[in-house]
Amino acid sequence: MTDMIIESLSKVTQAYGMISAFALIGVTMWVSYWLSAKLTKGRLHGSAIAIFFGLLLAYIGGVTTGGQKGLVDIPLLSGLGILGGAMLRDFAIAATAFGVNVDELKEAGLAGVLSLFVGVGTSFIAGVAVALAFGYTDAVSLTTIGAGAVTYIVGPVTGAAIGASSEVMALSIAAGLVKAIVAMVATPFVARYIGLDNPRTAVIFGGLVGTSSGVAGGLAATDPKLVPYGCLTAAFYTAIGCLLGPSLLFLVTRAIFG
Repeated sequence: MTDMIIESLSKVTQAYGMISAFALIGVTMWVSYWLSAKLTKGRLHGSAIAIFFGLLLAYIGGVTTGGQKGLVDIPLLSGLGILGGAMLRDFAIAATAFGVNVDELKEAGLAGVLSLFVGVGTSFIAGVAVALAFGYTDAVSLTTIGAGAVTYIVGPVTGAAIGASSEVMALSIAAGLVKAIVAMVATPFVARYIGLDNPRTAVIFGGLVGTSSGVAGGLAATDPKLVPYGCLTAAFYTAIGCLLGPSLLFLVTRAIFG
């Protein structure tokens, strides 16, 4: 009897994968917000707890399926491959721009623009420093890993343009993912201390941190109304990184390290 129920459930979830994925995420969000209210009295936002659960499930899925596609390889959860794919992710990031109040965006002014270049520069330098610490000395590897610290999108784009190895590009993606995770988890805790409570500071924050997923997750856990402002500059941040990575930043790195 149990086998028949599981088989029927498996058929339904595979036939309606998107709906099943929405159901799983809906339950995860409900549990996360319940835990936030009951255990932390709202001090730790439900979105931050949901992000933690998502990372935990991704780890469990990777271990269970041998590290291929994670939860997507489990038939009951195959719909997550569509819902969590790049297309819907990028659509969600772009859609946040429609929540922006242009007048409030203008208030960021020059500081918002400068934050983009400061954010890209400091992230790149930090990535290069870590690469040097792990023994990489050639300009191509240093630039690629440094670009990965900018975002996990900029890293492989830069690496492909300047001829980096697949191993180095994988490391650049890993660097960007670590940065995104740290941004997601840490933002709610530091927001109060850095004045991250209005659109202007959200614009500057998005320009400094840059990684779209990290900024979106972190601001959602802090104040959902700030997400559009942070994500708008984060999108520009990625574009600037993709332009500067294989050009100016590579030339400067090669001039210094040969």
